[in-house]
Amino acid sequence: MKVVHVISGGEIGGSRKHLLSLLDGFPKGDASLIVLQKGLLYDDACRLGIDVHLLEQSSRYDLSVLKKLVNNIKAGDFDIVHTHGPRANLLTYLIKRKLHIPWVTTVHSDPSLDFINKGLKGKIFSIINKKTFSKTDLIFAVSDHLKDKLQGAGVNKDKIKTIYNGIHFDKGNSGPGLKKEDFNLKEDDFIIAMVARFHPIKGHFLVFEALKELNDPDIKLLLVGDGPIKKDLERKVNEMGLKSQVRFLGFRDDAEAVMSLTDISLLASYSESFPLVLLESAKVKRPVISTDVGGVKSLILDDSMGWIVPKGDPLSLKEAIIKAKQIKHSGRLKDMGERLYRHAKGHFSLDNLFTAVRDNYQHIL
Repeated sequence: MKVVHVISGGEIGGSRKHLLSLLDGFPKGDASLIVLQKGLLYDDACRLGIDVHLLEQSSRYDLSVLKKLVNNIKAGDFDIVHTHGPRANLLTYLIKRKLHIPWVTTVHSDPSLDFINKGLKGKIFSIINKKTFSKTDLIFAVSDHLKDKLQGAGVNKDKIKTIYNGIHFDKGNSGPGLKKEDFNLKEDDFIIAMVARFHPIKGHFLVFEALKELNDPDIKLLLVGDGPIKKDLERKVNEMGLKSQVRFLGFRDDAEAVMSLTDISLLASYSESFPLVLLESAKVKRPVISTDVGGVKSLILDDSMGWIVPKGDPLSLKEAIIKAKQIKHSGRLKDMGERLYRHAKGHFSLDNLFTAVRDNYQHIL
């Protein structure tokens, strides 16, 4: 069984890590990757020894790539084409009848929000993306919550399978040797990691509001990420007088190593599917504060593993941070992290992900 994965190639977040982990688990020769632009994903795939092909587009509207895509897939004698993201979905939708093999797609995020704040163009892209699902043979949703969203958008429920994200819990973290002093942190600081793209949907401004309300200089927030609203976030931090508490660390490949320096991880998103970053926090045994989004409740089963708070509510974030800090002082925060780790390792391992994907491939063939 040979599978080719197709993705735009510009991804830097969870979908990139998901795909690289999945491809790295396949025996050599059984899986290949096609990307439509050079970027971090392409570089990482080459470094891992994955069979990766670059079919570069001059722009996202460049349809001359369609012929190359058909020829590449046919030449590889693949049994299945597996796409990730709206651009790969659209291109495969346009060539599906020429391929004569099953088409599988993984939906990593809520399709109704993929083009948020893009105006009329975004609405058109959103409609087109949903239209492509009609020709797929199988759809993987990364949470039951996302499966429900797809069904609500009119996708046939019989073609949707929930397969949660997974990571390798036994591999070491990247970036060994990090110390708190590297980020101007003190031993008695209460340190929060927020690993998230700088985008309105991720809720950074809510976290700043909670931090301002807390008025506790010992609480430090490490922001790992980059994105279109970076300057807005930096300006807000200055306006709110939080510069001494907030560290902008930029995009990093060693997010797990950064989280291992902290007391808790925080996710304040308005929408998610099943956040991979929470599994990474579980891997380093750090409990989580998260908004009630996507499949988070499948990971944080109760308040012995972390806190789930309402979306868009800075006061609830504030209260959860206060509780977490109190529990740290009582010495029980590490126990919470250990419980989260054991649950995540048992249910969201890379082996579980790979087995579920492979079994569904075999079923559809």
